[in-house]
Amino acid sequence: MEKPRLIASDVDGTLLSPMEQVTKRTVETVGRAVEAGSPVVLVSGRPPRWIPRVAEEAGLDGYAVCANGAVVYDIGADRVVDVHGQLDPMLLHDVAEALDFAIPGCRLAAERIGTKAVDPDVRTFVIESEYHNPWGDGEGSVTSRAEVLGFPAVKLLVSHKKLTSDEMAMAARTVLDGAVDITFSSGGGLIELAAHGVTKATGLAGVARRMGVTAEHTIAFGDMPNDVAMLRWSGHGVAMANGHPLVLDAADEVTAPNSEDGVAQVLERWF
Repeated sequence: MEKPRLIASDVDGTLLSPMEQVTKRTVETVGRAVEAGSPVVLVSGRPPRWIPRVAEEAGLDGYAVCANGAVVYDIGADRVVDVHGQLDPMLLHDVAEALDFAIPGCRLAAERIGTKAVDPDVRTFVIESEYHNPWGDGEGSVTSRAEVLGFPAVKLLVSHKKLTSDEMAMAARTVLDGAVDITFSSGGGLIELAAHGVTKATGLAGVARRMGVTAEHTIAFGDMPNDVAMLRWSGHGVAMANGHPLVLDAADEVTAPNSEDGVAQVLERWF
C-alpha cells in the first residue's frame, strides 16, 4: 500500500514486547510516523484506565479505541469521547443464564465506563468471587453476581480456570450466537462479550471518520481473535507472527513477532 494516513495497533502481544514494554525501536518508529502526519491509534480490549501507561511509553496522546471498540478515549485530554452499544442489565442477566448452561462453573466480571480513565464516581470493574484474570488477579471490586449484572456494561468478561478461551468461545456461541459478539484476547480461559456489532473495526472506523481518513488508507496490526474484524476493515491488515491462527488467516501480511519489533519492521518502510 501507499504510505498509510492512519496507523492502528493492538497493544498486548502486538505493540508491547513480551516484557510488556514498548521497545526503543518501536517508540522511535511510531514517533517518526506521527511527525510525518500519520496518527497512531491504540486499539485494544483494554479499558481506558490501562491505556495511559502504554501511551506515555509510546509517546502518544491522541485517540485510543478501548474495550474492543465500545469506547473511544482521548488520551491527552483524559476524556471518554464516545461509548457504543452498552449491554443493559436485562440482557446481561439473560446472557449469564445461558452461560451457566453452556459453561458450567464460569465466573463473571463487568467492565463499566465513566467520563475519564479513572472515574471516582464509577466502579469501573466489578467481579464475582473466584473470577480468574489470566493477566493476574488483584484488580476489581468483588461483589455478588446480581451486582455484576445490575448496571450497564461495555463488556462482560467470562472466566474458567479449566478451559481454554477457544473452548469457551465455542461453547458460548452455541447459546448466544447473534445475541452478543464473543471474542478473546488471551488464550488463558477468558472470553469477552460485547453488544452485537461492536468490534475493534467499528471503533476504529469511528476514529477514522473523525480524522477524515478512509479504511483503504489505514494499516492495522493485531495478534488475537478480537483483532480480526479490524484487520479485515483496514486497507492493509498485518498479523504478528505470534498471533492466533484466525488472525494469521485474516491478515494481508504476517510480520515478525512482537519479540522482534514486528510493528516497527513494517512501519519502517515508510517512516
